[in-house]
Amino acid sequence: MRSLHSVTRLAAAQDVTDGAKARILKNMRVSLLILAPLSVALSCALGAGAARAQGGETDSNRAASLRQEAIAYEHGEGVARDPLRAAALYCASARLGDMQAQYNLGWMYAHGRGVARDDAAAAFFFQAAAEQGLGVAERMLHVVGGATDEVPECLRAPPPDQPAVARPGVNYALTAPRKIVELVHKMAPQYQVEPQLALAIIAAESNFNTQALSPKNAQGLMQLIPETSERFNVKNPYDPAQNIRGGLTYLRWLLAYFEGDVALVAAAYNAGEGKVERYRGVPPYLETRAYVQRILKAVGATAHPFDRTVAPPSPALERIRLALRRK
Repeated sequence: MRSLHSVTRLAAAQDVTDGAKARILKNMRVSLLILAPLSVALSCALGAGAARAQGGETDSNRAASLRQEAIAYEHGEGVARDPLRAAALYCASARLGDMQAQYNLGWMYAHGRGVARDDAAAAFFFQAAAEQGLGVAERMLHVVGGATDEVPECLRAPPPDQPAVARPGVNYALTAPRKIVELVHKMAPQYQVEPQLALAIIAAESNFNTQALSPKNAQGLMQLIPETSERFNVKNPYDPAQNIRGGLTYLRWLLAYFEGDVALVAAAYNAGEGKVERYRGVPPYLETRAYVQRILKAVGATAHPFDRTVAPPSPALERIRLALRRK
């Protein structure tokens, strides 16, 4: 059977209409769960622009290149078929946050193709892809028996490369609204948060738009979801002072919870502390990796002072550090 990857290339060469492409997808959808993992390549390719918007362009390009090389080795397209090398390349792409590579690798483990069958590893990769919005991964997750907390070996990697800078990389006094900068500098010390970290979070979350509203209902300058607003007693998330207070309170808690590790704090602010704990570090999402890099560059430091009395450390913190030491 010709792979969907080949169908995609043929369709592009023949310049078929959108309607024809839709018919191709419809005819092949019935066999998504039994076809090779490339059965999702076309639908994922159509969303490549969205993936680039979610994550850093550099990581996105590197991940896509690794994935395409893995596909070639998995199916022997232009090179000798080498499933083990394909799995290693998929691992490298999955670690960068590529959901298609995560799905393809999950498929290999689920079917024992080129690697030993391992439903737990398959479930982990399907879960990572599903969390980034890949619907077929969600369905396959149920097939292999649900998610697992065991991190596969190839994802036990250190956080993204940390910029070697000795001072903040962004001067928000030159780019941000003066009133907001002044408000942050006034309030942040009260919550034992460096103003530069708070400003970096605001810039990444809302670009200083006090009325910002995300599709997930995150609100205001620091994009507080309703649960966070309630947790920190924010009555009006669109009021700059209230919103900043709520965000600073949350940052102070995260700093204590992750003992001042800026990368983990930024990852938790973006994806949630539970995801950081589950993945033993920065989650393998393109969006989160890019977010962490942006915060580290803006702050210019990887460690931040924290108050141990605010919260006990994460129960997973030692396991996270152990995972990093292994590398």
